[in-house]
Amino acid sequence: MCNTHNNPKTTQGESLAHGKAHEKHHNTWSRRSFLSSLGILGGSTFALGGLPIKSLGLSPLTFLNGNSAGNNGRILVMIRLKGGNDGLNTIIPTFDYGTYAANRPQLAIPQNELIALNDAFAMHGNMSSLNSLWDSGQMKVVNNVGYPDHNLSHFESIDVWSSANQDTDSLRSGWLGRYFVDCNPDYQENPPLAPPAVKIGGPESILYYDDNQVDLAINVANAEELATIAGNGELYNVDGILDPCYYGEQVGFLRTMANSTFRYAEVISEAYNLGTNAVNYTTSLGQQLSVVSKMIKGDLGTQLYMVTLNGFDTHVGQSSKHANLLKDLADAVSTFYTDLKADNKDKEVLTMTFSEFGRRVQQNASNGTDHGTSAPVMLFGPGLEGSGILGDNPDLQDLDNAENLKFSTDFRSIYSSVLEYWLCAPSDQVDMILGDNYDRIDLGLTCSPVSSVSRPITQTIGHRAYQRSGQLVIEVSLDRSDNLTIEVFTFLGQHVASVHQGYVLDGIHTFATPIPNLNPLPLVYRITNGKQQVSGKIVMK
Repeated sequence: MCNTHNNPKTTQGESLAHGKAHEKHHNTWSRRSFLSSLGILGGSTFALGGLPIKSLGLSPLTFLNGNSAGNNGRILVMIRLKGGNDGLNTIIPTFDYGTYAANRPQLAIPQNELIALNDAFAMHGNMSSLNSLWDSGQMKVVNNVGYPDHNLSHFESIDVWSSANQDTDSLRSGWLGRYFVDCNPDYQENPPLAPPAVKIGGPESILYYDDNQVDLAINVANAEELATIAGNGELYNVDGILDPCYYGEQVGFLRTMANSTFRYAEVISEAYNLGTNAVNYTTSLGQQLSVVSKMIKGDLGTQLYMVTLNGFDTHVGQSSKHANLLKDLADAVSTFYTDLKADNKDKEVLTMTFSEFGRRVQQNASNGTDHGTSAPVMLFGPGLEGSGILGDNPDLQDLDNAENLKFSTDFRSIYSSVLEYWLCAPSDQVDMILGDNYDRIDLGLTCSPVSSVSRPITQTIGHRAYQRSGQLVIEVSLDRSDNLTIEVFTFLGQHVASVHQGYVLDGIHTFATPIPNLNPLPLVYRITNGKQQVSGKIVMK
């Protein structure tokens, strides 16, 4: 049994001692990934041709010039430490080592195994790979980060961190989703050429949700899935799955929708194949960052990435588990920046860790730690212009009523600083995105473009479809000559016809094809011209 200190203010679910309440928190935590039971990826909104189904009727469609979001050439990589990272065993408070060790007789890191950062703090010994970043001025730690009345539920707290709002019932968008939408207000009618965001590690986080709770990110469960998409242009094989039974039809439909969500498969594949890793990645987090590195080196144009390292809910037997996770983190980040530097891409990338909460100061009876409050946030990259430890020191002797650390830096102050001084969002826009004015922190960041961003050639594809003499007629208007492909599907995703495939000149073209009697199912047509793609729908009568 875990030690709850007999405190009546302990939140239900934060400790193993709460039994089913704790289990319920974990069940709730993963409820967004229910589609995985069908073998379906929980990606960004089900779509054909990259457009949400609700938007299929819009025509004509145009594409944004340039890359997504702010077009300043800067990239933000978020590393989620999933489960609630024990900050006190990550950045150790050597200034009060006696109190720290007294609260953790089995878990305290021995002083001879610590890596000193300054005269008050040290890193866990397994994080030695970060020495090069610290010594070269590319690492900062912000101490004692949290928010008022901290929620100790995995599910609720990660929503707070991802939305930057404590009232998650009233605001279900992500802070970076709102940033993207503010920079691209017509993104639904004019989708960007590059994916707005790429998220590896599962769909649970709402970090890139827009105000309609649509996930703007390309979501994959692991690095291998993204590599599959990059190599094959799709994730699921739907051949032969559309059997007569209802279940088969639904699974086939969902898989087809998931495949077509990746309207960016071609640009992802192109960037993936252009980019090469200069070093070997040897850890689980490293495999995710290796793919991110290839996308960046291949000039994908995506500005926002998130990767996930799971396993930080260390209620039981924490020492070896946590030590291994920190080694994975440190090795992966160090390798990532070594890899980026080989192609002079490191100055373009800022990386930041976040986790739903920290852990208790006092270890529990299972040689682990229960859910806590504040913890350090780590940032990496040459843009930081110097290493250092910011924020007030955590006070291990002045705890709150639940025996947790009292936070001193609101996490939204870090977000504000990153938005304004790294992503170059105007100050008033930052306040609007985060819903209030939060103090900025001097992270050493300066708002100025770090690289030129090329603007791909774009075009408008006008289109309409109608029925004539039992045939489906599709008219297409092009302002540039290129290869043109037109395909027709049922709304369940079953391929019906290939209407055209070949090179066409600019101008207006009309194509017709006989369609079998599939009433009452609507039909979806997909038009691809070069790298552009649009879709529409029609019900044959």
